Amino acid sequence: MKSAAITTLLASALPLLAQAQMSEDISPKQLEFFEKEVRPVLVEHCYKCHSKDGEKIKGGLLLDTRIGSRSGGDTGPAVVPHDLDESLLYVAVTYDDSSMEMPPKYKLKDSEIAVLKQWIEMGAPDPREVAKDDNSPQDYTNTINIEEGRNHWSYQVPMKPAAAIEEGNNWARNSVDVLIQAGHAENDLTPAPDADPRTLLRRLSFDLTGLPPASDEVEAFVSAYETNPDKAVSETVDNFLSSPQFGERFGRRWMDVARFAESAGKEINATFPHAWRYRDYVIDSYNSDKPFDEFITEQLAGDLLEPADEFDKAENLVATGFLAIGTKGLNEISNRQFRFDLVDEQIDTTTQAFLATTVACARCHDHKSDAIPMSDYYAMAGIFLSSETLYGTQRALQNRKETELIRLPSVIDGGENRSLGEMIDLEFRRQSAMEQLQELTAAFAQARRDGDPEEATRIRPQILGVNSRIGALDRALGNYDDTGKAHALAMGVRDREEPFDSQVLIRGEEDNPTDERVPRGFIQVIKTHDEEPIASDESGRLQMAHWITSPENPLTARVYANRVWSWLFGEGIVTSVDNFGTTGEAPSHPDLLDYLAVRLHENDWSTKELVREIVTSRTYRMSSVFREDHFQKDPYNSYLWRANKRRLDAESIRDATLAVSGELKLERPVGSAVSEQGDGIVGRGNFPQAVLSRETDNRSVYLPIVRGVIPESLALFDFADPSLIAGKRDVTTVPSQALYMMNSEFVLKSASAMADHLVNDLKLKGAPLAREAFYRCYSRPPTAEEGEKTYNYVLNFIKAAQDSGHSRDEARLMALTTFCQSLIASAEFRYLN
Repeated sequence: MKSAAITTLLASALPLLAQAQMSEDISPKQLEFFEKEVRPVLVEHCYKCHSKDGEKIKGGLLLDTRIGSRSGGDTGPAVVPHDLDESLLYVAVTYDDSSMEMPPKYKLKDSEIAVLKQWIEMGAPDPREVAKDDNSPQDYTNTINIEEGRNHWSYQVPMKPAAAIEEGNNWARNSVDVLIQAGHAENDLTPAPDADPRTLLRRLSFDLTGLPPASDEVEAFVSAYETNPDKAVSETVDNFLSSPQFGERFGRRWMDVARFAESAGKEINATFPHAWRYRDYVIDSYNSDKPFDEFITEQLAGDLLEPADEFDKAENLVATGFLAIGTKGLNEISNRQFRFDLVDEQIDTTTQAFLATTVACARCHDHKSDAIPMSDYYAMAGIFLSSETLYGTQRALQNRKETELIRLPSVIDGGENRSLGEMIDLEFRRQSAMEQLQELTAAFAQARRDGDPEEATRIRPQILGVNSRIGALDRALGNYDDTGKAHALAMGVRDREEPFDSQVLIRGEEDNPTDERVPRGFIQVIKTHDEEPIASDESGRLQMAHWITSPENPLTARVYANRVWSWLFGEGIVTSVDNFGTTGEAPSHPDLLDYLAVRLHENDWSTKELVREIVTSRTYRMSSVFREDHFQKDPYNSYLWRANKRRLDAESIRDATLAVSGELKLERPVGSAVSEQGDGIVGRGNFPQAVLSRETDNRSVYLPIVRGVIPESLALFDFADPSLIAGKRDVTTVPSQALYMMNSEFVLKSASAMADHLVNDLKLKGAPLAREAFYRCYSRPPTAEEGEKTYNYVLNFIKAAQDSGHSRDEARLMALTTFCQSLIASAEFRYLN
């Protein structure tokens, strides 16, 4: 009876589960995470026993559909969204319960368990349907209708719309405004009035340089704006674009997309001491307004370009670090698995960064939503498999995958040299270690022959330790020539001597290949008529770069123009900035997106010209004033009837804090904290995490970015995860942020420095001091009420402090320090209006 009741209950629940399944809202990022991370784990380790096509369904559990996972088997639900303790799948794979260990013959890797944990914690988003999901191995041949797929809007070549300013249109300043006005008219919206000049200058300054304007700059702009607003805006924009801080601001934004970091991440978090060269390359590229198509080509195939001179050659080599700075599972035993995982990460980064296309979702099966068959994935895989990725790291315990680095031309400074004596000492220590290794190896072999496992077990860790020491010495010696002159080294890629086409891996499993190979090439749904053939002795990276930057490629200019728009407005015209596929969002203003893409081509891929046209528009100039009637029509401000209020990003909050205190150093440091420390494993030996938490007064773009150990001042304010492509950051408001602004040593020290600077350096007091403090923090003078409250607060604080035994000077500085901290800790300091 009990069994029958359960069966009846399940039968009645199935339609409801199916309805819930069909209606579940899954974001593009969640879909990508499932297809790229979760599904491969389930297919490889679970489907043999728990799928409709499995050898035998065990425990009544099916894990190849969402309903099966949620309803579970004989012991209960396998997956309960947001609840790890109740999700028996997670309990089983962690081996925490000896009565429930799955898979039964081996434990999943830590990284695979972490994927399932993250998936369940995010709500277990699952796109699989009951009857339609097919997890069987797929033929690599194209079973997708490519021509039909090309009908999607993003695969159509952009066409420049008519956007002339008509006579009598007193609002529009350029074609951007005309196209925005069209959306206003269609939706019965009226644009907000212009922002006041102080608000506008603060917005421009942070958007283009990441720093607040100085008080004298504010008043100069206000004066010029009152005379001629358009001229004042234009000249100010030109000044910001020519500032070195522009490259730091926009370069950091690109580094989110490029997943820049100075360590490998994952289980063996080895450092990348030479990653900083790519960071500086990006900043310099934005400051020089390098055409974006050249920027792409250098990052994908700089080593294959003909350089103008040795400096140009070095720059091109450093640019290819884009392909080398991604995450790496350095303790992976299988070389073949490591190579395919490395290539998968490079395909994912390349196609999302430049094309906003999730090609990596076709590793295990045809893409579930876009017209990308498995064959296209492996066509691109052959290009990257035919390239050698050089990322360095030293040989160490569990690091089985160290490589050499790229040696840059001698015209590039390699850093501090070593004396001949130091080089001799390094070589002597290496020889001694080699002799010790030979002795230990012989002793280990003898113990094995003698059948003495205890002795062999005792010796083995010693061998591994000496091997690690030799690896460190080899890396140290490799950084210099025989005379002790330091080599300039960089991460990057180069072509293999013998390029080859990739096999297709059934279900993406490296040990389950098909017999046939797919010729190296590109995804078919993006068709250009100027594709270059890939010769047998070439990897195809240069041809791929030319295909991506082709004027006929419908995605590249659109994707980048959309990124720039999102950096300036807080939202993209396509809000899913990394996904222009069918699961991504449609553009709110398709004509505007096409216009910007075509203009990018017309202006020789100039980022600065694109930025200039956007920020000199009337659209950018609007205030953020709220209107209830407009909110009811367009609650998300998709049609831009007003400016979006935006919180400053993590770097701007930190940099602004240093700037108002007078402590900010604008000079670029050489290298980074990671390069100073050198090779190592984060958290071990010579690389304690404390090294990464040292505060400096340099801009945040120069702080060490180590995977898993992001500086607190950045991590608390939603810094991008450097293990992932992050075209758009999350924005959260949590108590820990307010606590940090009130209690952190960094903020307290900055507030003290600001007070000292106002009093002792600028010699200010009274109303002029309060005025300068407000200008520094908010780009405006205090109101009469704020001025009166400031005066009373400082006066009362000084009196109380003197009553406690402090001198008047001490009391005054204490009062002003707390006053300055209150300005820095306020919401107005952290937001743009």
